[in-house]
Amino acid sequence: MLVLLPPSEGKANSGGGAPLALESLSLPGLTAARESVLGELVELCSGDEEKAREVLGLSEGLRGEVAKNAGLLAAGARPAGEIYTGVLYDSLGLATLDAAAKRRAAKSLLVFSGLWGAVRVTDRIPSYRCSMGVKLPGLGALAGHWRAPMAEVLPEAAGSGLVLDLRSSAYAAAWRPKGEVAGRTATVRVLHAPTRKVVSHFNKATKGRIVRSLLSAGAAPKDPAGLVAVLRELGYVVEAEAPGKAGRAWSLDVLVDEIH
Repeated sequence: MLVLLPPSEGKANSGGGAPLALESLSLPGLTAARESVLGELVELCSGDEEKAREVLGLSEGLRGEVAKNAGLLAAGARPAGEIYTGVLYDSLGLATLDAAAKRRAAKSLLVFSGLWGAVRVTDRIPSYRCSMGVKLPGLGALAGHWRAPMAEVLPEAAGSGLVLDLRSSAYAAAWRPKGEVAGRTATVRVLHAPTRKVVSHFNKATKGRIVRSLLSAGAAPKDPAGLVAVLRELGYVVEAEAPGKAGRAWSLDVLVDEIH
């Protein structure tokens, strides 16, 4: 099972560890594309602060993120699972998983990123600020920059099992499963059952809980139909829609009664 996650806007501090080693990151086929984004981001943020803030879409209160990006090459690095914070990651609670579940997380979770493309939760990265919606002056829109290298690397990373896609639309634009991989991919929406509406906060929180439940249970569904069965066994209310054509992803709705 491969689980595709969005990153978080908020991130923990890098700390004082050894700096980033790009060659050590998972998915080495993305290294050249990572070097391009990292180099331009550092250059941008080492120059005109106002221009960098505009390009990155940062508010006045986030001005300090520009200096953080300028220092990425020397900043300490920590496992990505410790860097990413926010609602989804709080609910996932990687640090409090048992040893077996942590091993499963290391193998199955893949976090998408405007800067790194995608990383495992064990990959050591510094704290940064660069969303997938950014358009860098030299490289252009990051989703477009990542599309070709992702298309080369991700099908192999997906293996032969289930792909559980929990990304937001901005990050999904960097890689969309196609063909046979798409047929074993499931996307998930979380709906407030009484209103049938998606609400951002509990959407993220419930997705975090779903991933934690799967990891803790040692569940390894092979396909979307198996995922539906497992989630129902774990107590989730799930409505599933099989694709009308081959080579398309399944759509799952998880219904929750309480907003929390």
